[in-house]
Amino acid sequence: MDAPPRPLPVAADLYGDIQPPKEERWRDYPPGLVVAVLASFASAYLAEHYGAPLTLMALLVGLALNFLNGDKRLGPGLAFASRTLLRIGIVLVGARVTLAQVVGLGPVALVAVIVITAATMLAGVLAAERLGFGRAFGALAGGAVAICGASAALALATVLGEKRVSQAQLALVLVGIAAWSAAAMVAYPAICHHLGFADKQAGFVLGAAIHDVAQSLGAGYAFSPAAGQNAAIVKLTRVALLAPALAIVARLFPQQGEQTAKQPILPWYVAGFFVLAAINSTGMVPAKIGEGATDLATAMLVCAVTATGIRSPMASLLETGPKPLLTISIASVVALVLSCATAAFLIR
Repeated sequence: MDAPPRPLPVAADLYGDIQPPKEERWRDYPPGLVVAVLASFASAYLAEHYGAPLTLMALLVGLALNFLNGDKRLGPGLAFASRTLLRIGIVLVGARVTLAQVVGLGPVALVAVIVITAATMLAGVLAAERLGFGRAFGALAGGAVAICGASAALALATVLGEKRVSQAQLALVLVGIAAWSAAAMVAYPAICHHLGFADKQAGFVLGAAIHDVAQSLGAGYAFSPAAGQNAAIVKLTRVALLAPALAIVARLFPQQGEQTAKQPILPWYVAGFFVLAAINSTGMVPAKIGEGATDLATAMLVCAVTATGIRSPMASLLETGPKPLLTISIASVVALVLSCATAAFLIR
């Protein structure tokens, strides 16, 4: 008796899969989500107990739980946490930004922040290309340095896609950003003191050059209360540049396999960021709601970082080595030098 004919190949066969991937359902998400949320709570406790950066602790806890990556039951929930929750968190980051904050910076400082941000991203792209890692990795690393650290890295990785930026590369960028931010919080105020900067100048440097928001504000208030206030305005202006940067990167690096003409002008989460920032700028949003949205954004981003750590392939992470961190270092030095030069010659 002849064997029944094999069915015609499906699309998945072209990539080595005999059957197409199983369609994910909502009931597939809870196991992985529960793991990511519990790990995030553990990260928050450890960060508060030891005074460590929350993002770094979340990534380390995630990497410590990397052995769970092989459990297929957790896959859908972890992917949901590292992608969908991240995108919702990006939208909620808009609650931190108002138009008044940006305008209050003044035209000279505002233009300087935009130029420094663009130059830092370009430095990251050029450094990565020179080191052989490609422009996409440079955009990821340079953008993380230029805008708002881990939050920007996660957002940019979503736009670039895993085909261009692997989970291992994203994990390395998150580690490098956390380490640089922690070191900068201690070193940069001392540099400002050494250069004889006044409060306004120091606040500009600390707001324009330090990667993560918490470390930037911590360094500013460590210098002086006035410097801390100015650092907050400068830093939030950089956060406001996240959405334009994502829009530009989305156009320069269209998702592979799709035609650029078919893509939306803005990803939905970038448009959501703009909408929430615009609503927040009206002054009609109660302070408690704004604070709640900000806290929820932080929680979602931490959960996304933790899930990213769990999903990162450790073998690829170890094979890559520390060389990609040079891209972050080069971009960080460019941001610091340009910020100090601007403060010395343009900020009074």
